[in-house]
Amino acid sequence: MTSGIQTMNKDTILKVEHLSMRFGGLMAINDLSLEVKRGDITALIGPNGAGKTTVFNCITGFYKPTMGMISMTQKSGKQYLLERLSDFDITKQAKVARTFQNIRLFGGLTVLENLLVAQHNKLMKASGYTVMGLLGMAGYKREAEASIEMARFWLEKTDLIDRADDPAGDLPYGDQRRLEIARAMCTGPELLCLDEPAAGLNPRESLALNNLLKSIRDDTGTSVLLIEHDMSVVMEISDHVVVLEYGQKISDGTPDHVKNDPKVIAAYLGVEDDEVEDVISEELDGSVQ
Repeated sequence: MTSGIQTMNKDTILKVEHLSMRFGGLMAINDLSLEVKRGDITALIGPNGAGKTTVFNCITGFYKPTMGMISMTQKSGKQYLLERLSDFDITKQAKVARTFQNIRLFGGLTVLENLLVAQHNKLMKASGYTVMGLLGMAGYKREAEASIEMARFWLEKTDLIDRADDPAGDLPYGDQRRLEIARAMCTGPELLCLDEPAAGLNPRESLALNNLLKSIRDDTGTSVLLIEHDMSVVMEISDHVVVLEYGQKISDGTPDHVKNDPKVIAAYLGVEDDEVEDVISEELDGSVQ
């Protein structure tokens, strides 16, 4: 089955089944299964070292999992088995884009140029992989104009239109975070994977991020899978939350369900499950005094 095309529930865009990732003697991910619904914002959370970024790296092709299957179903119904694809093909064919914990912009290029670089593949295709672009052929010119229009759209969406000609490296930190998301969206993804997009943001910047991600979900229909430590962001925008601890899933459901799950409380407080009630009682007693 070289094409990886199968039949799958149309409501599910990403399905991870029995995923395991071992590094030598360390089992970073252990038999993880989860689903991302189309058009949802799904948050993957957990304490430091829970394996969240390892899951992202398996989904986006940076790691080949030790075991398991990762299925991505496009709106057209075509399905890809991501564990069989390279990271490049996961972006190009399966239409999965991602950002990283550490900002990876082209700091010496302008803000606009960063968004045009993201559209390099379709511009190269329009050029016929030859000198058609240099010769100003009509097909290439139309594609180049469309690329600029897409870049302008996302610059306006991220409130960066006035900085279009500035070097990306000169932007404030929060603006760089939004530019990374805009660049990812310029690849036309159906699934957008964001690794700690709110890291280092102040409250005003976090609010702008929340609004941007909800707009991406509501206005474009793009599904979002994010890793995030800022629980105010997670609880504000997420439709679905999956919680990891030591590479295993300990909770899975709505934000309200997850935040009240004793196993989640135990993981974040660093206590054993059977001690959770005692700790919560102590905290409640302390808040009353």
